[in-house]
Amino acid sequence: MKLFVGLGNPGQKYARNRHNIGFMALDRIAADHGFGPWKSKFQAEISEGRLGSEKVLLVKPQTFMNRSGQSVGEAMRFYKLDSTDVTVFHDELDLAPGKVRVKAGGGHAGHNGLRSIHEHISPAYDRVRLGIGHPGRKEMVSPYVLSDFAKADADRLDDVLRGVSDGAGYLADGDGGKFMNAVALRTAPPRSSKSPAAPKKAAAEPAPAPEADSRTAMQKLLDKFK
Repeated sequence: MKLFVGLGNPGQKYARNRHNIGFMALDRIAADHGFGPWKSKFQAEISEGRLGSEKVLLVKPQTFMNRSGQSVGEAMRFYKLDSTDVTVFHDELDLAPGKVRVKAGGGHAGHNGLRSIHEHISPAYDRVRLGIGHPGRKEMVSPYVLSDFAKADADRLDDVLRGVSDGAGYLADGDGGKFMNAVALRTAPPRSSKSPAAPKKAAAEPAPAPEADSRTAMQKLLDKFK
């Protein structure tokens, strides 16, 4: 069994915030792959389903971001899982909007949700880093992540979420490469290598056949001396 954890803050007020892209990713996976209804358990909203041959529990902690680890640790202990069975979907300031990366283990880079998960289950879990870009100055980070995605970002955000959902089965199987390929097909589809065929030139019309010479031999001889 795998735990897919999406990070965000509970409540409609935060639903479209950049900080809530982890919740958005899990909502898309649940809708696209026929997961069960969301229920309240482990201080979280949870939904059960299957991705390929793997049973997966989707977890959206309802403790607010800086206490996310409480919920994740509770669910992990209940199912007797290791931290390596956990994949966390979270917003990433250090990636440009629309970029997605997979990472195993590592630091929390100041992300409060990841910091809390580190404290409760250790750093040895997988992450799906969902780029939101950086506002440019440290003091602007908090209002930036707690602001909604701009309307201009709607199509790009939809492509990212659809790509994550497309590749979710590969992620559950531990194949990060195929997961990233699925995301790329949505966010950076390959261009056709075939250039449009040049228009065919019209076939040249055949030259008209010469008219038959109906003159007599005498007329031909006389015409030479005209």
